[in-house]
Amino acid sequence: MSIYKTGVFPELLETDSLVLERFCRDRVNVTELYDLFREAREDVADVFEYVPQEPYATVKEVHDQLTDAEAEWDDRESAQYAVYADDELAGYTGLFPEWNRHTGRIGFILGKPYWGNGYAGDCATAMTELAFDRLGLETVAIGYEDGNKRSERAIEKFVESAGGQYDGRLRNWTPIGDRIADHHRYTVTREEFRRARADE
Repeated sequence: MSIYKTGVFPELLETDSLVLERFCRDRVNVTELYDLFREAREDVADVFEYVPQEPYATVKEVHDQLTDAEAEWDDRESAQYAVYADDELAGYTGLFPEWNRHTGRIGFILGKPYWGNGYAGDCATAMTELAFDRLGLETVAIGYEDGNKRSERAIEKFVESAGGQYDGRLRNWTPIGDRIADHHRYTVTREEFRRARADE
């Protein structure tokens, strides 16, 4: 992965298949992001079925989300990135440091046209490398909501390749609409990740 360094969080990351750019108003086309995740889109229900967020109802919601991401970046609370595949906006990903625990939580959301290409694993790997190589964190956590078979497969594949482990099921953990979903949590330590990379 290539890292372009500026400040605590790099503004730009590159993998073999993706470009990750800072998730902010200067770099993300608001209309393009709205079109990818707007509530009127036919495939959007599949995308948000297990996500604790609603599809966008207005362009203003996109603007507000980007503004919030900028504030969290400035406060070192999260490093969020727009995900580009072949110059097309495919979704966004992020690392959410819990500095007092030396842990970073990884999240991502991809538009349905970009499922099944290994992009989730690429995002998770990029965020893990950022956590360990740049930020000096000791552990990353990643997970999925109960029933989300597609994310389960992608995350298990990533965790296995990274040398991590399944920590368990957190009951009644994630509010999604009018229900609270169980959350399956996995972790990878810096040492596990380095050993897995050395074995490749």
